[in-house]
Amino acid sequence: MKKSVRSIFSSALACLLMLAPALLLAASQKPEALDLTGDFWGTHDPSIVKAGNTWYVFATGRARDGGQFQIRCSIDLHAWHFCGHVFDQIPAWIRKDSPGTRDLWAPDISYENGEFRLYYAYSLFGKNTSGIALATNKTLDPTSPDYKWIDHGLVLKSQASDNYNAIDPNFILDAHGHAWLTFGSFWSGIKLRRLDDRTGMVSTTDTKLYSLATRNHPENAAPASANLPADWEAVEAPFIVRHGRYYYLFVSWDLCCRGTKSTYRTMVGRSSKVTGPYVDASGVPMMQGGGTQLLAANQRWLGPGGESVLMQPGDHDLMVFHAYDAHTGKPALQISTITWNGGWPHVALQR
Repeated sequence: MKKSVRSIFSSALACLLMLAPALLLAASQKPEALDLTGDFWGTHDPSIVKAGNTWYVFATGRARDGGQFQIRCSIDLHAWHFCGHVFDQIPAWIRKDSPGTRDLWAPDISYENGEFRLYYAYSLFGKNTSGIALATNKTLDPTSPDYKWIDHGLVLKSQASDNYNAIDPNFILDAHGHAWLTFGSFWSGIKLRRLDDRTGMVSTTDTKLYSLATRNHPENAAPASANLPADWEAVEAPFIVRHGRYYYLFVSWDLCCRGTKSTYRTMVGRSSKVTGPYVDASGVPMMQGGGTQLLAANQRWLGPGGESVLMQPGDHDLMVFHAYDAHTGKPALQISTITWNGGWPHVALQR
């Protein structure tokens, strides 16, 4: 009996010694903020995808050649160059529906059903008379004869009478392969709609508007102006990924687009269901103002947010986001690897 116990103990100890290097490596892993070169300045609300040996980042606004949605490319995630745009001009139907729109916002790129899907938004700053639309392409290689962006028009919209804002779209596939779209900015916060799995348009069978996250009304909050939502409502840029048994909802809190006065920060919560409820690391529901801080300003970079995530099985998962130069206020692309420790993601900001 004693010999058996000694043998079992010795075997267990040998196994632990064999595993020790791997355990120490896992414990020491930290997220890495990548050093970027080339054309990475001026990037706002980045969304990333990989096709072949190339990573593509799509960003808000007008490209240097006058088109809508800047596209940047890299074969190593470090050196970036401008490689085109999506639309030559704002689609005619948007100019008719929202004549004040000058730039298109918040592109979300993904690959589904043999095509690249680009969900995007149009609006007026501070208004919720907004819409989300869908464009597709068979390839991202501009030299291919199949390269052509096809605009499929409106997916969903919000009106002044609604308590939400239909911008900042993000496409998600759940564990069962069903498609969803999360979106939202200010007002009552982050929303979710079921999509038709084949077309990518909103579902006609599940028409429920799910609520995922909102901000708490602080005491003595300053009233909103007649033309803009209240600052305390600031939650936007939702992005959902599935990792392990949880869905993780990333959002941006506070204020973007203000240069050196930008106060954006990136928060996260998780849920066992794509429809929520999402809670932070302390167990506070995101529908009650909860959120675990993931990124915040440092002395070099301000307002990190507008985030999106690329899950890469067998490789480092990535988060891309923008941050503002603390001296000039100019936005720039940032990329961080993601480490998953204790059931939560961790990312890094450049120093």
